[in-house]
Amino acid sequence: MKKLSSLNRRQFLQGSGVALSLPTFESFAVAAATADKPLRRILAIGNHLGFHPPAFFPETAGVNYTSSATLKNIEKHRKNFTVFSNLDHGTTGGHSGVNAFLTGIRKEDSGGFPEKNVSLDQVAAEHSGSAARFPSITAGLGEGTDMCWTRSGVRIPPVNNPARLFEALFVESSKAQRDLERQRLGQRDSVLDALLESANSLYGNLNGADRDKLDQYLTSVREVERRLQMSKEWLDKPKPNPGIKAVGDEERMDIEELPLFFDLLTLALQTDSTRVATFEIPIGFTTSDLENVDVGYHGLSHHSKGEHKLEQLKVVEDYIFAQVNRLFDGLQQAEIFDNTLVVLGSGMSDGSKHSNKDLPVLLAGGGLKHRGHVICPAENHKRVPLSNLWLSSLQWFGVERESFGKSNSTFSQMDLS
Repeated sequence: MKKLSSLNRRQFLQGSGVALSLPTFESFAVAAATADKPLRRILAIGNHLGFHPPAFFPETAGVNYTSSATLKNIEKHRKNFTVFSNLDHGTTGGHSGVNAFLTGIRKEDSGGFPEKNVSLDQVAAEHSGSAARFPSITAGLGEGTDMCWTRSGVRIPPVNNPARLFEALFVESSKAQRDLERQRLGQRDSVLDALLESANSLYGNLNGADRDKLDQYLTSVREVERRLQMSKEWLDKPKPNPGIKAVGDEERMDIEELPLFFDLLTLALQTDSTRVATFEIPIGFTTSDLENVDVGYHGLSHHSKGEHKLEQLKVVEDYIFAQVNRLFDGLQQAEIFDNTLVVLGSGMSDGSKHSNKDLPVLLAGGGLKHRGHVICPAENHKRVPLSNLWLSSLQWFGVERESFGKSNSTFSQMDLS
């Protein structure tokens, strides 16, 4: 396989967000998996251009709904997923509103929020910490959808080459590379030591309330120290054997990379290389090798109800969901589907209208009692924030928090315990 030197663990670890300027951090405690409480994982998949609403949403609610044209591609798994109607974040902006999909808050509107526009996956990654080699893995086709954000409001770009992802997961680094990473981690240790010394010198000059705040901050810094130590320990632990041959660094059509990426992410979760992963499908990718498709994906999304474009858009969306079906098959075969919560959807509902309302959202796996099609209230004064569903998803993962994004409660329409 061609030598790939541009990827290192920092591209994955940057998502864990050592944001020392913040006064508080999420808890990084990881509960050990037991027979009563098995290891849990989250995989989030976002498609920038959404899915054609009439083809995506079923017409009736409940478990006995008739599958829509798009959902027919995953019909065999209907007992293992729930599709939701009338959920969104109350945002606008078209393409610029898509970045709120996993955050609930647009980047442009995040200034007044203490956690900025942190995404669901990164909160989960902070919770699991360094229990796995990579706190989170962000992958995708092309440049992605701006889906993943740290709590300081920094975008995490996806790894968009499957060969690079394979190398990071399963190819051992050289001793020189490990030593260099060890040096980098040591430099971070030095920064933390200096920070602790400065903070401790302030202690005698603070009132009681500020001392409590400083104590909380120092506790958080010590958690970061612990995580850095665990990262050092991972450097010399052997990587797992994936059981497949190495992925070559070769030219591929973007859309054809989907099954390979999904296989690699399944392996990453199965080998406990990570417990949090995301995959981004961007605004545009090559579709011309799909049968009967001669227009780019972005152009197809702007169909203006033209029959020719809608026919081709169906081919593309059927292909995407055929690969989702394959992903679900793989998670089942790996015996991790019941312990993996798959989030699938978009921050845009209708690419032709640039609408961010009534988003396509689907939850799968997780050992949940799935409810088929859940139709939430459509009236504005009764609408349920999508962030409520994200909050419940984080609580399912084990994160103890009472709010996320613009949530006003947990998601009461479905049990995510």
